[in-house]
Amino acid sequence: MTIPLTLGSLFDGIGGFPLAGVRQGFTPAWASEIEPFPIEVTKIRFPEMLNVGDITKLKGAELTLVDVVCGGSPCQDLSVAGKRAGLQGERSGLFMEQIRVIKELREHDARTKRTDDPVRLRPRYMVWENVPGAFSSADGEDFRAVLKETCRIADYTISVPRPPGGVWKPAGAILGDQFSLAWRVYDAQSGPSRKGAKESILSQILEDTPHPKYYLSKTACLGILRRAKKRGKELPPVLKQALEIQAGIQSV
Repeated sequence: MTIPLTLGSLFDGIGGFPLAGVRQGFTPAWASEIEPFPIEVTKIRFPEMLNVGDITKLKGAELTLVDVVCGGSPCQDLSVAGKRAGLQGERSGLFMEQIRVIKELREHDARTKRTDDPVRLRPRYMVWENVPGAFSSADGEDFRAVLKETCRIADYTISVPRPPGGVWKPAGAILGDQFSLAWRVYDAQSGPSRKGAKESILSQILEDTPHPKYYLSKTACLGILRRAKKRGKELPPVLKQALEIQAGIQSV
């Protein structure tokens, strides 16, 4: 009999990682989220999954051990659309909380099993999701810090040199005898051909009549349009039209 792998989700939102997990046979055990609306969504979608609250208040020794911990720490300080405070920023710096929680889980498992063998300790797997801007944040140093801190989870000491030219490639790996790490950029607009594809991009899933509380302000819409024009980026027509209407540039 195959025992399903268990999953813990940090920065859970409305349960994207648990949803992906259950579709692959994982069992979501707990999730960390502080926003009321997303929590209500996951209570309905994953009634057996425990919400453990604010990540900064979590203690690994008090959490149920899981096989994999997923998390997409806040991207605002890493994104090219933000002020680029990087991992020193208040929001994106929460990545270090993800590292702390996982290390505490493994330390607790080590005390319980009385072993220092990193291969046997749980969580055995970590998934971190973020924006491509992480590659260039702090001139590439922030992504190097992410790699180094991730390796340290398993007490795996390795030198992580800057890449040739200082530019991180969209895919790469660090391979070890007891611990390995890999990264890859996935573009939501690539993959299957849009013609007849089941996947949808943002402009294809916009609601016709969303609740007003979800509307972007006029200033926010103008800012998105201005930045896109400055960078020479062509927005999807449906998205551009929606932003222009909300900003008062077009009439309905």
